[in-house]
Amino acid sequence: MNDTPGWASPGSAPSDGQEPGATAPADAAGRPGPAQPAEQPGAQPQGPGVKWSKEQPPAGQWSAPTGPPAPGHTPPPPPPGSGWGAPPPAGGTHGGHRPPGPGGPGGYRGPGYGGPAYGGWGGGWGGPPPAAKPGVIPLRPLGLGEILDGAVSTMRTHWRTVLGVSLVVAVVTQVVLILVQRLALADATTSVLDDPNPSPDDVFRAMGDALLGYAVLLLVSLVGTVLATALLTTVTSRAVLGRPVTVGEAWRDARPQVLKLFGLILTLLLIGFGVFGVGLLPGILVAVSGSPFGGTALAVLGGLGATVVAVWLGVRFSLASPALMLEKQGIRKAMSRSTKLVSGSWWRIFGIQLLAAVIGAVVSAVIVIPFSIVAVAVGDDGVSGLLDGTGTLSWSYLVISGIGSVIGSMIKFPITAGVTVLLYIDQRIRREALDLELARAAGVPGHGPGAPASGS
Repeated sequence: MNDTPGWASPGSAPSDGQEPGATAPADAAGRPGPAQPAEQPGAQPQGPGVKWSKEQPPAGQWSAPTGPPAPGHTPPPPPPGSGWGAPPPAGGTHGGHRPPGPGGPGGYRGPGYGGPAYGGWGGGWGGPPPAAKPGVIPLRPLGLGEILDGAVSTMRTHWRTVLGVSLVVAVVTQVVLILVQRLALADATTSVLDDPNPSPDDVFRAMGDALLGYAVLLLVSLVGTVLATALLTTVTSRAVLGRPVTVGEAWRDARPQVLKLFGLILTLLLIGFGVFGVGLLPGILVAVSGSPFGGTALAVLGGLGATVVAVWLGVRFSLASPALMLEKQGIRKAMSRSTKLVSGSWWRIFGIQLLAAVIGAVVSAVIVIPFSIVAVAVGDDGVSGLLDGTGTLSWSYLVISGIGSVIGSMIKFPITAGVTVLLYIDQRIRREALDLELARAAGVPGHGPGAPASGS
């Protein structure tokens, strides 16, 4: 029997070109054949099968006849819905209002109920359950606002630990920076500026001291960033599960990976320097060979190309730090994990990281700039020294501006580190269903060891 849906059983359909009770065709002698009896109830079709019309509607899209029913014949009821509730009343309204459920706004309307409409979660069951949220983010793929809100919520919910970590790192870092700026950079530049006719040796010596001082500044800033990232990664990962964490617990958890994190940051810096070296080297060689204008132009083009490559690599490896800290991986494995997680989402991750960096820089500048203005005003040479270029990096200027930098870093570190960690978690939720593991770790009901596996 044919399983194609229809309004009549396939066995009761007459053959093509015949009507019930018609006379059979004549035989070879010209005698008419016996009349074929009309179809009787319960009679079974003979032969290999019945013949259907050449034009059939597609399976699953049959609809009720629209013409008026024959006299004395009651049309069959419309087909029932697939467990979606009763069909809407005639006219589609009830008391002047369309009822919810099948046929209502956003609901399911199957064949016979006004055409298919599968959009929306309305109808008889009210949509999927909301995602579990044991901590600062819901355990599902995140949007931009949820990532930023999660970073701010981590800072607000665990403010003692977050601000404590940021304060310690920022104070230590800023003290070293102030000492280097005052004892190395200020003396190196002042000795040359005060001499009206400095010798080339003095200029080169001052340049060497300044470069050394800036290298120390960069190294100190790197150390502070690494420590803040290591500790805040642990705090943010605990905040996702809704669990509190102290500074001591964060340090105990992060300490085994700190040296590897230093190695990762240094590796990324060396890659960046190598990219810029390759981009600038042709221009430098051309300039040295006797064509300064052409060498400068080539160096500028090479620098622009190197910047593009460096940004691409920076985003590609931007999730290596949380992968190293949370998965307890090595440097190479962490970089490989970041490449895998970023693949296919480079522009999205670049945009979110750039927005977080801009927000952090703006917030930090709003705090630092007023302190810098006050520092210039109360400095040894005041505003006049700044305007005529004779001002120096006095202790009062460095201390007051350093206080502003510490406060700005306390706000900037949690935002940038929190966004990076939440991006890492979001990418793993999208690609590896990490939300199920996080729900089990957080003790969400229905996700324990005895819960059924996904897809079972």
